[in-house]
Order: sequence, then structure tokens, then C-alpha cells
Amino acid sequence: MTLIVERNRSLKPFNTFAIEAGAAYFAEARDDQEVIEALHEAQRLGTPLQVLGGGSNLVLTSDVDALVLRMTSRGIRVLEDDGKRAVIEAEAGEPWHPFVLHSLELGLSGLENLSLIPGTVGAAPIQNVGAYGVEIKDVFAGLTALDRESGRLVEFDLQDCEFGYRDSVFKRQAGRYIILRVRFELRRTAELKLEYGPLRQWLEQHGIQSPEAIDVSRAVCAIRSEKLPNPKVLGNAGSFFKNPLVAQSLADSLREHYPDLVAFPQETGELKLAAGWLIERAGWKGYRKGDAGVHHLQALVLVNYGQASGQQILELAEGIRADVADRFGVQLEIEPNVI
Repeated sequence: MTLIVERNRSLKPFNTFAIEAGAAYFAEARDDQEVIEALHEAQRLGTPLQVLGGGSNLVLTSDVDALVLRMTSRGIRVLEDDGKRAVIEAEAGEPWHPFVLHSLELGLSGLENLSLIPGTVGAAPIQNVGAYGVEIKDVFAGLTALDRESGRLVEFDLQDCEFGYRDSVFKRQAGRYIILRVRFELRRTAELKLEYGPLRQWLEQHGIQSPEAIDVSRAVCAIRSEKLPNPKVLGNAGSFFKNPLVAQSLADSLREHYPDLVAFPQETGELKLAAGWLIERAGWKGYRKGDAGVHHLQALVLVNYGQASGQQILELAEGIRADVADRFGVQLEIEPNVI
């Protein structure tokens, strides 16, 4: 066995909230074989197996009585390329943003709007990660996963993944599948998504009249850096709440009292409200209790100022959810995974 298993390992370096919590057992998997070895080792130890990616979408509320397996596999390869479109595959442990930059260096577009998102390639499909008008499902070409129930490798296409807003079959059947590698279909000729207002404004302000994919990536990085705290400096998990979907009738009712309500029509007839607007309007922006707080520039982001526990972060989140529900009649849903 090549897998190295440690006991009583701190997980603080492996979650972007920088929450102190320990793992009863800890290992890193560099390839498929070590993932399989980890499954067998967890069975031998009589303990659950908890898979960890980049730790960027995670709230640890206590020590983890399990074998925590961190995916560290590396590798990026172009599988197909007809001069117009290319299929590129990356191992689950590849850090997401460097992978996006690598695809741009290869002259491929499609991922530029997803620049500077923390985490790993393998975690991206679980949440159907999205930003600035693009989601994983828009560029998805397939993935390979290990089915823990059968012990076999399984191939997933777009339909199999059942992608939704920040949702997928992997999230709904949490723990069943371990994603090993993901494939994306990208373009040689860019079809840029510039509907997001601040994105267009940034390009205009910098005199970029005919942007290329790399320009969009730079714009996204600049906008995210201005609005979102760097988790290496201030612990956070990015957007903590999903933007809620509500009926047209509720949105119309809210607009009577709040003409500046931020809402986006959906194909279903519902409207997607900006959770950050709701939280800020409720007065939570910049709020702090102990070391748990709401970021002063972006109300959608909860932060750890130093020693906040996962439980304290969750208590703050529940206070926000209750207040928003009371004021607006809207139920907010937590986006990160809670362990």
C-alpha cells in the first residue's frame, strides 16, 4: 500500500475558513489506486471516509471522526481538438484557478468567467460552480467517478449529473461518488459571456473594446479581488448563501416596499433574488460577533476574523436566515457543506 495515513491531523490548513478542527485519520490520494486504498483502509479501521477537495466550500463544526481523504491528484491533458473545439481533462486534485489559466494559455475559452474561484477541479461539478453568467454545466463534457457502493469506476455525461442551480446528483447523493477527473468542452473561437454589468464596465474603463477570453479572466479576477476577501488573509468560504428563487407574486409584493429590489427573471417564471442585497438591506453587512462576522464589502460572505469556530459561523448564519425570513418572507439556503 502506498497510501500514507496519519492520526489526529489538524484540518485548519485544509479549509479556507481556517477553522481549527482535527481528523481522527488523514491521508492524501495522488491517484485512483490510493483512493481505492483509502476506501479499504477506512473499512479496516471501521471509520467513515470523508473526501476533501480544496476545503473552500466547507464549514467544520467539530473534529471529524473519520478518515479524511484529501484529493491531491494532478494532471491536465487535451483529449480531442478539431481546431474549433477541444475536450480537456483534469484530475480532481488540480487547483481550479491555475487550471482555468492553463486552458487560456492553450488558446481555449469557456472557463474565463470562472476565474479566481477557490477549490479544486473535482469539487466544481458537485456545486455546479458558477459565476458571472457561466456554470460548470455550460462547458461540461463528462467525468469519471468511483462509485463507493459498487466499487466500480463510472462515467457521467451531462444528463447523468442532473445539474441545477448550485446542485447536482453528487450533492444530492452526498458521499456515494468520489470524482476522479473531469472533462470540459472548450472553444478555440471565444463566445464571450459579458451580460454581467460590472464585467462590461471594467472592460470599458480599461479601454478594451474587443475583449478576448484572457481580458475577461483579468476583469473577473479584478472584480472578485475588490469584492471578496482573500481566504489566505481572512478566513471565508466565498458566497455563504444561495441566491433564492421566489415566485413572481412575492417579488412583486417586495418591490412595492423595496423598489430597488435586485431580481433576475428565470426560464421557470420564478425570479432569482440577490441574497447579498437581502442581507445588506437587513442591516447585517459588516456585522461582527466575536471572531465571526459578515464582510464589510460583501454581505454574502461570512468571515472568520481569527478564532471563530464552525459552530459560531453557523449560529451567525442562522441569525441572518431568521431575520431575512422575518423581514422579506424569503428562505435563504446555506451554500457550503457543513461537517
